Amino acid sequence: MILFPAIDLKEGACVRLLRGEMDQATLFNEDPPAQARAFAAAGASWLHVVDLDGAFSGRPENAAAVEAIVGTLDIPVQLGGGVRDEATIERWLTAGIARVILGTAAAREPTLVKQACARWPGQIAIGIDARDGAVAVEGWAETSDLGADELALRFEGAGAAAIIHTDIARDGAMAGMNVEATVALAARLTTPVIASGGVTSLDDLRAVKAAAASGIVGVIAGRALYDGRIDLAAALALLDE
Repeated sequence: MILFPAIDLKEGACVRLLRGEMDQATLFNEDPPAQARAFAAAGASWLHVVDLDGAFSGRPENAAAVEAIVGTLDIPVQLGGGVRDEATIERWLTAGIARVILGTAAAREPTLVKQACARWPGQIAIGIDARDGAVAVEGWAETSDLGADELALRFEGAGAAAIIHTDIARDGAMAGMNVEATVALAARLTTPVIASGGVTSLDDLRAVKAAAASGIVGVIAGRALYDGRIDLAAALALLDE
């Protein structure tokens, strides 16, 4: 199972939000490339990057930081936030991003997402961020009428590399993961699922790993890595067992 250390970018720096609230941001590192190198040096095989400002504006806002991260790493990077059209997808893939995550576009422009999956097989992931089971969009600022399962099932067979499922209520709250909801989603899909939101301890990672048979192939961790609750090397070793 893959562990994806997370770098969330706000105004060029690494931050973590509490439940997606931009005014609840904690600054962890003003040097994103250095943070990326630290994760890679600890053994991470992938990196998860989010352009938070872009998620709200609908266009890339932290391009310089993203490009600096990609330029300093030998491991693949998946990127989300502010990607709403094919031109932006192509821009990031050309710049060296291994996998582009489409979130708001998945809810608002499903045809675009299906076309992107066909055009760039294996390089498109779908981000499904849920608040009480309903899909949130526009940087989590708005909650749609779509259920997380309903949205995910729309893309079955489209060729997405993965569905990234985030429980917003748990994200950055250090309250543990909602493993049950992610397992229930994964069990309905053939598309691989990556769990996100609320990783607090190695026990959370053990619970996710125990559910691998449901179709969960990875887990994203952020704040717990930054504040030392989880040692990245220990976490990687656990998931590699």
